[in-house]
Amino acid sequence: MQEIEVWDMLELRFTGKTEGNPFTDYTIKGSFTSNSGNEQKNVAGFYNGNGEYIVRFMPSHEGLYQYKIEGTCFAGIQTGEKTGTFRVTAPSGNNHGPVHVADTFYFTYEDGTPYIELGTTCYAWIHQDVALQEQTLETLRHTPFNKIRFCIFPKHYDYNLYEPYSYPFEGIPCSTAGLNRSNFHTYLPDNPDNHWDFTQFNPQHFLLFEKRIKDFCKLGIEADIILFHPYDRWGFSIMGRETDEFYLKYVMARFSAYRNVWWSLANEYDLCSGKNENDWHFLADVIVKNDPYGRLRSIHNCRKLYDFTEPWVTHCSVQRTSLYDTANMIKRLRNTCQKPVIMDEAGYEGNLNYFWGSLTGRGMVRLFWLAAVRGGFCGHSETILNPTGKLWWSHGGSLYGESLPRLQFLLKIMKEVPGYRLEPAGIKHWDDNSATAAAAAYKNAYYLFYLDEYQPTFCEFQFEKSEVYQVDVIDTWNITLSNAGIHSGCFRIDLPGRQFIAIRITRL
Repeated sequence: MQEIEVWDMLELRFTGKTEGNPFTDYTIKGSFTSNSGNEQKNVAGFYNGNGEYIVRFMPSHEGLYQYKIEGTCFAGIQTGEKTGTFRVTAPSGNNHGPVHVADTFYFTYEDGTPYIELGTTCYAWIHQDVALQEQTLETLRHTPFNKIRFCIFPKHYDYNLYEPYSYPFEGIPCSTAGLNRSNFHTYLPDNPDNHWDFTQFNPQHFLLFEKRIKDFCKLGIEADIILFHPYDRWGFSIMGRETDEFYLKYVMARFSAYRNVWWSLANEYDLCSGKNENDWHFLADVIVKNDPYGRLRSIHNCRKLYDFTEPWVTHCSVQRTSLYDTANMIKRLRNTCQKPVIMDEAGYEGNLNYFWGSLTGRGMVRLFWLAAVRGGFCGHSETILNPTGKLWWSHGGSLYGESLPRLQFLLKIMKEVPGYRLEPAGIKHWDDNSATAAAAAYKNAYYLFYLDEYQPTFCEFQFEKSEVYQVDVIDTWNITLSNAGIHSGCFRIDLPGRQFIAIRITRL
């Protein structure tokens, strides 16, 4: 009897009909039921090319399961048994299950292990040659990142004018003749040189994509898959609602059974000129109806925030709309939406000719700390021009910036927070008039004060005389933690008079 771990994926392959267009002409689906009665799911399968049909399922409970596979693809074909039994065993290693929202503003794995999001963006890394993809994975293996944002469709933008390694549909792309820096902002999604068959997927593109999802799963990294975006010269941003739905259903059938998948309906949805508000509602509904596991879902903005209060949205995925409002936006969105807030694009550490891509390492780390003490999360990427001509933000490869070890240090600090939950807090006698310096707390037993760009030589605090606290001074840039003693009541803490200092106060 076949055995798989809980939250792993069972994959069933069958031979079926090839006449006509198997992507549109035939169906395959499966029903899966646990003998204990804890779980019953119906899932859609998909055509994988060369006469092969696949059904995938992720079990959520241990024990025996029964399955039944049926579909029009089997007519007249002798495929053997289409029913069966398999056993689901306990998880092992780093298998903690899929990530879910917990306690309104936070995340946790299915087994209850807290998930502290620390993500990066590599939009087009999957579209590079295999050697560069392998280099990207090796880089990620030595980073603290536990989520990565990347696109299914290739991306056309400055510093990223290469043809992709593969395409999601069968056909012929537009000519790249004449593409240069002077016309990179000219998107040509309706270029007559594009010749796609939007009824025929390219299975090789998706096979490579899901191979990378598996690689991420082994590394403990969530795959935040961007389904649509506006940076297009191939016509994928204006396929029309019917083709968009056809594409989304195929993606749901192929990828939703991987436990580390998240859905980002769009990157910079408000720049997608071929879609309106009704289109986004329709496409969100397609995801909800065709993802049997309810993976995390959001949508990302450029200039105009999406209405994250909509019920299909599980968390806020935000691009900053103002440099100096980045951190304060987290508190407002928490209060308004009552959902986790991730500043997925707060800006990038780099030296490009754009402000969004020219943050210093200190600026990048600063935004992560500001997000943390406001009860949210921040996202990283890097746009440092380097001799390879490959930027992490688009191509992956190697990282050259200064922020990485500081972000690792922040993650360590956050993992030491009791309950892994920080709430924005107003503390008595704390100077809360600054627009950026902030304090966070956990159940009146743990406090984290971030002084941001201010550089006082001391701070004073007032707590109850009956309580005793351990105080530590954290240099967030120099990666040091200094014991400042045990205190109670009113006390003063001497500081180094440098920027980007934090103070941790823990009740004993």
